[in-house]
Amino acid sequence: MKLGMNSGRAVGFDPKVGTWRKIEHPRSDNLLRLLSLEPGELAKCMGQRADPPHGLPFSPGSLRSFALWERHMTRAAKGMVSRFGSPLLKSLAAGHERLTGRLIAPMRPRPNYYRFPQYYMGNHRSLIEDGQELPWPSFSEVVDFELEIGMVIARQVRDCTPSEGLSSIGGFCIVNDWTARDVQWDDTRRGTFGGVVKAKTFAGSIGAVVVTTDEILPRFNRLTGKVRVNGDTWCTGSTEETQYTLGEAVSYAAMGETVHPGDLLTTGTLPCCCGLEIGRFPSRGDEVQLEIDGMGTLTNRIGY
Repeated sequence: MKLGMNSGRAVGFDPKVGTWRKIEHPRSDNLLRLLSLEPGELAKCMGQRADPPHGLPFSPGSLRSFALWERHMTRAAKGMVSRFGSPLLKSLAAGHERLTGRLIAPMRPRPNYYRFPQYYMGNHRSLIEDGQELPWPSFSEVVDFELEIGMVIARQVRDCTPSEGLSSIGGFCIVNDWTARDVQWDDTRRGTFGGVVKAKTFAGSIGAVVVTTDEILPRFNRLTGKVRVNGDTWCTGSTEETQYTLGEAVSYAAMGETVHPGDLLTTGTLPCCCGLEIGRFPSRGDEVQLEIDGMGTLTNRIGY
């Protein structure tokens, strides 16, 4: 079921008539509590017709951003060197790949990427809603979009198995992990904590709709996504061939610590669904719209 909030009250989409309806339930003022219910129970709570959801569907308690697709990691590394690297570095990288068929070591994922699902802690307080303007960060000249899927935790877990981790997810939403690429390049090479500090924490976006797991999990590996800028399709991608399962990602996040209801874990960028991978970046004033099959859209205009 598709859920969201409207004026402090949960609404659900009724596919039979193609309209949104109020959720008549004692927990209808809290979407996170509704996500802990069984989908069949939610379906019985449809009330009168309502306007579509708007605003943030919930207030995330924390934000963990994973990188579940190796294809994105390698393509993004190539894009970073292509956009910001020196002529010498570009030549060395191209020559090495031509001779060996592999990227040079600094452009490949680090060893731990193949041991555990890697993530960084983002800034959950900087997340903006669908339709809200993204202020251009004052410290950057190259801002990029990243199409990701957010896992909304509905049940508390700690030191859990992948199966238990998967069961803790209550729903999914579209996420745009905005990135200041020029800052990321500089911090990756010279920063103390790598390229996920100021380049990432200034903003992210969440769609207004959360889709329950029964609609997404059976086909998670077959979802398709696309990004439009000013109405033109710039790129498309799919969720095929993740390095780790969603349950493994939650299990690693909960290793030795508690993952709480309301925590948001994102999958990382779908391959080919960021400007860095296609060598094309949005400009000030552009409207960027992300879409995931069966989940809806997320749209933000970039400010000046």
